[in-house]
Amino acid sequence: MSNPENVQEPMLGNEPATEQPVAEPTVDNVDTIPSIEEQFKALELKAAEHYDAWLRAKAEGENIRRRAQEDISKAHKFAVEKFAGELLAVKDSLEAALAVQEQTVESFKSGVELTLKQLVSAFEKNALNEVNPVGEKFDPHKHQAIGMVDSEQEANTVVTVLQKGYTIAERTLRPALVMVAKGK
Repeated sequence: MSNPENVQEPMLGNEPATEQPVAEPTVDNVDTIPSIEEQFKALELKAAEHYDAWLRAKAEGENIRRRAQEDISKAHKFAVEKFAGELLAVKDSLEAALAVQEQTVESFKSGVELTLKQLVSAFEKNALNEVNPVGEKFDPHKHQAIGMVDSEQEANTVVTVLQKGYTIAERTLRPALVMVAKGK
């Protein structure tokens, strides 16, 4: 016998073996794919969750921005608080000096010197530094030239300081008023 598919069939005795159909497991006809309405509802719920999360994140961002603005406002308002506290001791010393009825020149001078030390200490604690540029090269960012004078020093060198300058945290608060050497 010839088999068109060239499959050999086992032979039992003289009878050809017949293939038995394999029985497929019985499956109830249950629809496992959710309906379009169910899918749509699930997507709506997921979209609502994402929208809610977005709203919460947006509100949190606004709260952070508002708190940061309040902190900046407070920092501006109370930035001089530490410095002002340091200056109160200086004011107290000046008032105490003026309250003394019988002052001598020596006691007055020593009181002023102590008060100046308190003021310099307050400046140092708050990064307020004095600029006294005698002998330095003229720097327009730190110095303000009032005039030029003949000098043995190199041109554009600070010869005289008329008024000291001040910097606060490396930023010029007040430039030093200076006289600068003329070129030879």
